[in-house]
Amino acid sequence: MRGIGRHSRSARLQAIATGLVALAAAALLGACGGGSSSEADEPEGKFHVKVTEAAFPSKQALGQTSLLKLAIRNTGKRTVPALNVSFTIAGDAGESSPLPFAVNDSQTALAQPERPVWVLAATYPRLQGSSDPGGASTTSRKTFAFGPLKPGKTTKAVWKLSAVRAGQYDLLYGVGAGLGDKAKAVTSGDLAPGGSFATVITNQLPETEVDDSGEIVEVKKGK
Repeated sequence: MRGIGRHSRSARLQAIATGLVALAAAALLGACGGGSSSEADEPEGKFHVKVTEAAFPSKQALGQTSLLKLAIRNTGKRTVPALNVSFTIAGDAGESSPLPFAVNDSQTALAQPERPVWVLAATYPRLQGSSDPGGASTTSRKTFAFGPLKPGKTTKAVWKLSAVRAGQYDLLYGVGAGLGDKAKAVTSGDLAPGGSFATVITNQLPETEVDDSGEIVEVKKGK
């Protein structure tokens, strides 16, 4: 029977968040992605890039799905050998976690101390406008590789993330030019490219509905 009112909606979203955590925990048992066999062949030097777009909602709610978008342009004269993006949650708990969108709960004696803050949807990241996966796994589960990037070209990538842990977080991201130690990505100011998203995930659940694609979306005011 379909529930009615705020309590029913809250219960449904809490159940969804719990289910997403369970899926993430199951994923932890899988093997890590393999690295590139051509790391030793990557060219050495600095490769100039610029982050032209960085978007992720600063306010979210448990069970809410949001898109994280990054656009990275090759502003140099050489092809970036292996453009990649790495994520980690700021602080000891996030930095000690092997997962990009999780924290390590060291205060509890658990066989699996990883606690997801966001759960990454299957087949993501994707290149913007594509329905196919667009970021290869690497030896680090925090890093997503997008392949070579020619001069003047831009890679636009999208991550679909569902919030499953309330709190205030700074999600850090960094851009790399190679999967080894030879190629270094730099800005025009010779700095390491990257940034952060300050995000608050609240227990106060918004008015929601299920759209035609089966996604849970916030009801727009005045609807």
